[in-house]
Amino acid sequence: MRFRKFSLNFDPEYNSMPAKEILKQHVAKTVLLSDPEFDYFFSFFKLQSYTRGQTIITEGSKVDCEYFVVDGCLKCFYMNDDMKMFILQFAMSTWWASDYNALYSGEKAKINLDCITNAEVLCLSNIDREKLCREIHQVEHFFRWRTNKGYVAAQRRLLSHMNNDARRRYEELMMLYPALYNMVPKHLIAAYLGVSRETLSRLHNT
Repeated sequence: MRFRKFSLNFDPEYNSMPAKEILKQHVAKTVLLSDPEFDYFFSFFKLQSYTRGQTIITEGSKVDCEYFVVDGCLKCFYMNDDMKMFILQFAMSTWWASDYNALYSGEKAKINLDCITNAEVLCLSNIDREKLCREIHQVEHFFRWRTNKGYVAAQRRLLSHMNNDARRRYEELMMLYPALYNMVPKHLIAAYLGVSRETLSRLHNT
């Protein structure tokens, strides 16, 4: 089942574009692969479609893949013993998502990944990613760059939570992703910011 006609891409240049071309343009922003190299690279990905609310990774499960979002929006989240949700990431078009600790270590997943909207993703197994990195230097550089970028983003978010009040965190999020407010349920945005639903409404309206 395909959902591209319900496209929720944030970047208009990707609307109605085939998954292969979206990934190709994404990779080309960092490294240059020849057409045969990219065709070989892409052959390791598996295209999958999910419906809104469908789970991709469940806490306690084995994690073999990471997911490149072609269309739609996913969320990575953790549930504590009191069943309070902590959202680690919203993953939109051209973002990657997984439980990376589980993926790299072989441990059971501690993070859940599910679909906020109908979504289309490209799946790449850890085994295939390592094979590609060994065989194509530019692919290894791409994944290393992407990992470094993820570290930087995680540190920035942590520092923002340590130093900024709720209003500043909200303003930062809306500045980076202005369409998010109308796309994601408000209680999820509130959980991401670490505020109540009522506080989020107040921040949005004042």
